[in-house]
Amino acid sequence: MEMTRVKLPNGIELDVLDTGNPKSAEGDAPVLIFLHGFPESHRTWRHQIAHFADRYRCIAPDQRGYRNSSNPQDVDSYTPDKLIGDIFLMADALGVDTFTIIGHDWGGAIAWGTALGGQMTGRVTRAVVANAPHPAIFQKLLYLDPAQRAASQYITAFRDRDNDALVREHGLPALLMKALDWARSPAMEDEERNALFADWSSPETALAMLNWYRGSPMVVPPMDAPFELPADYQPMVLPNLTIPTLVIWAMDDLALPPSNLEGLEDIIDNLTLVQVPDCGHFVPWEAPEKFNAALEQFLDKTSV
Repeated sequence: MEMTRVKLPNGIELDVLDTGNPKSAEGDAPVLIFLHGFPESHRTWRHQIAHFADRYRCIAPDQRGYRNSSNPQDVDSYTPDKLIGDIFLMADALGVDTFTIIGHDWGGAIAWGTALGGQMTGRVTRAVVANAPHPAIFQKLLYLDPAQRAASQYITAFRDRDNDALVREHGLPALLMKALDWARSPAMEDEERNALFADWSSPETALAMLNWYRGSPMVVPPMDAPFELPADYQPMVLPNLTIPTLVIWAMDDLALPPSNLEGLEDIIDNLTLVQVPDCGHFVPWEAPEKFNAALEQFLDKTSV
């Protein structure tokens, strides 16, 4: 699928898949913006775009730091505000006024922020998040929940500058094998896996991808730290999400246990929750039929 090079006013350039039906009988087709997570690309959404492109304009960027998009090497370029800002600037550059935001993993984290900001201006009309923790819930779980803290210890390795030499010499796969104990999913086709390894071949790109973890303010305590909130803990105070929101959660996610779902109904006014059993973290392509069915039902139900 042909990519479009989009230059943003902030100096970042993104490779973007912009496809689907831009027009309908009623005028412009609704826009779906898909945000991938770590360590993937726009191809995370290959099954969804193939399914929805006949009715929607589907936009899926390689986000900053990934593949051939701009990959600044400084950590400050990867703070959440800048990553969220890219999405609105990209929408502006592509002439998109309103859109549904859809994200998985780190793309889901950016989707939460994009939705919270975009609901106030009316630009984001719906949100869909798959296996990405809500920012108001995740940090508290890292302090209090043993399962989530244990599952997140790999982040410490991703942030450790002592591992940069390993990445520069042997590439990102060497660090993934060192930090993660995940069995490879049989759901990923060999050609897709080979494409990912090619994407990770550049040390500069690999380190830029790791900067998403390094630029985040989240604190990951060691396992021997007390399971309690620190004395100086300040809960993240965010407005409730009021737009229609679909959360799709693969229940066998080794990185993000189902405890991340607890309390969502208190901070999302219009929540649809779909749980996908017997599925690991990468639900868009591990269970594409279930994902597409949930997304289609939600889009149909919330269309205006």
